Amino acid sequence: MKRRKTESTDEIYSILKESKLALSHDMVQEKISNNMDRATIYRILNRFCKDKIVHKVRGDDGKQYFAFCFNCQQKTHKHNHFHFRCKNCGKVECLESEIKIDLPKNYVLENFNGVISGVCSNCT
Repeated sequence: MKRRKTESTDEIYSILKESKLALSHDMVQEKISNNMDRATIYRILNRFCKDKIVHKVRGDDGKQYFAFCFNCQQKTHKHNHFHFRCKNCGKVECLESEIKIDLPKNYVLENFNGVISGVCSNCT
């Protein structure tokens, strides 16, 4: 579906693309230059998820984090990998290793969200 391009979507797109880490709504809001309301930010982030521009990670802290999808093709969009959340500094990052989940016969995997929490190398 063709989406209308706005300054708000462009700015949030740039923020996510420039980040090497997954960002929460609050982290995105801190980086925004104008006074964009919370609902608009959520709407744009969720639209990016639907359009497979970002993927959503639910952290063990209950927050949603959004990570830009580098090198993803629309038809082969997969995120079967773990994410790591540092309990000290709060950063959330994708771990490179993709995992395979063996399900029982006739089960179909539609979504996977795995988060490992601990302390990152910068905080140890």
